[in-house]
Amino acid sequence: MKRLFYTVVAALLIPALAGAQKPSATHPDLSGLWLFSISLPTTALKKEVNGKVEINRIDASGRRGVRSDIPGVLPSAPAPSYKPEFQAKVKHLSDNESKLDPVFYCERPGIPRIGSPRRIIQLSNEVVFLYEDISGDPYRVIPTDGRAHRKDSNPSYYGDSVGHWEADTLVIESTNFVESTWFGEEGYFHSDAMRVTERFWRVGENLAYQVTVDDPKVLTAPWTLPVRVVRPTNEPLEESPRCVESDGPRLLNSDHHGQR
Repeated sequence: MKRLFYTVVAALLIPALAGAQKPSATHPDLSGLWLFSISLPTTALKKEVNGKVEINRIDASGRRGVRSDIPGVLPSAPAPSYKPEFQAKVKHLSDNESKLDPVFYCERPGIPRIGSPRRIIQLSNEVVFLYEDISGDPYRVIPTDGRAHRKDSNPSYYGDSVGHWEADTLVIESTNFVESTWFGEEGYFHSDAMRVTERFWRVGENLAYQVTVDDPKVLTAPWTLPVRVVRPTNEPLEESPRCVESDGPRLLNSDHHGQR
């Protein structure tokens, strides 16, 4: 009799627990594998074997801003507006990127520079983001249950993130970053006051991704980047190799934008 009781209880509990882990039916499911979309990566891979050259083109559509007529998109600007006293610093960093960009020397890019995640796992009270990056394979576990930012966390590369839903859009707010990262190419440095807001929503089978960076210490106003539309993919995540910087001596000048 006791065994029968436990069997009945288990039969009732297991589906309930499993259901608690599923995304809420009231929100679109963003789960899935998505195109690699970090800023300015290589767009083609060249391989030569026994004198035969093979070039594989990489779909870079998820790494570029697209038109602004997508439903739900916010007005954007092509570049952030720095306060006058910081504009010379931004130009110096950009002009000497190959020497001064932390990412070029195997540092982690942080957000939003790393782009949208390669894989999203959406649960009822949190989302899990998995990334592929040459500086490591980071992940983020972001609660969506209404909790506030942690007050005792140390500054980090990817910040302290909490999420909530605004209709069919997942909104993630991140704070408490280390100051060593750039939030974009072109020397876009930030202070400890940076706040990043990421927005994710579905456009058909695709994932729309738009980011706003706010840093009142160095910017004249929040900067909203052009929206990106990221397509689904069947390419599995792969473990990144160890990052070893060996390209510095090969650079032709101080700007490595066009030398990758």
